[in-house]
Amino acid sequence: MTHRRRLVRVPASSANLGPGFDAFAAALALHVEVEVIESGRFGVDTKLDIARDRRNLCVRGFARLHPPDSFTFRIGSTIPLSGGLGSSAAAYTAGVLAAAHMFELQEDLLGHVAELEGHPDNAAAALLGGFVIVTGGDVARFEPPDGLEAVIVVPRIAVRTAVARKALPATVPIADASANVAHGAMLTLGLSTGDFALIGRGLQDRLHQPYRAHLFPRSMALLQRASRLGAIGATISGAGPTVLFWTQVDATGAVVAKLRRECDGWADVLRAPFEPQGADVREL
Repeated sequence: MTHRRRLVRVPASSANLGPGFDAFAAALALHVEVEVIESGRFGVDTKLDIARDRRNLCVRGFARLHPPDSFTFRIGSTIPLSGGLGSSAAAYTAGVLAAAHMFELQEDLLGHVAELEGHPDNAAAALLGGFVIVTGGDVARFEPPDGLEAVIVVPRIAVRTAVARKALPATVPIADASANVAHGAMLTLGLSTGDFALIGRGLQDRLHQPYRAHLFPRSMALLQRASRLGAIGATISGAGPTVLFWTQVDATGAVVAKLRRECDGWADVLRAPFEPQGADVREL
């Protein structure tokens, strides 16, 4: 009997990117790797602090397209499991992609992952890599500009996404909505032209970060000092509390050093470049 095996590698992602609430996202060079083996039995083999039964997100993604009963899932990851870095989207993507590739299924992968995840922004970045803009079922993707890098600050105390969602108001002032439209357009133009000054000016948000600031005050205080720390700017990653610092490649090392001094004892600092490569699967 031929035992089918697939190795799937999926990047982390940061959603919102400041003004693009529930619409903008970018892939980051941290990854989940899942080896799916047709072993004749079900099992989850991992050193991560995650479910080892059918509640496992990789397994649930796989089960979306094929029963996982005869498969073993070997899972490793460099993506922090909490903090707004798309770990759940990456896990679902790995499972769905493994099943689709293994059984040669023509499926709407983004649709499946977005439905499992509950929203499409992280799902699109995980699948496609690069920068994505998502609205409804439409996705636009473009490459990270040369010389743009990212550094992430991951606080050791997490904030639940459900709590962060509840902090948002049902309505916002039209002036705030208008400001976000303008800054989102500015950020998109800056990314598409490689204009770092424009990128920095485009990272402002008035729709979600101010309302969540009380949930992660240290993160917000650090974000507001981004330019003084040598970064282009900073944004809360997803629902937080992780902070994404946007940097120029020749300044990244100095920014990392300053952040590590600032974050000693309460957060981890990781260099996580923007990732042009989306989810990848290969036969073993």
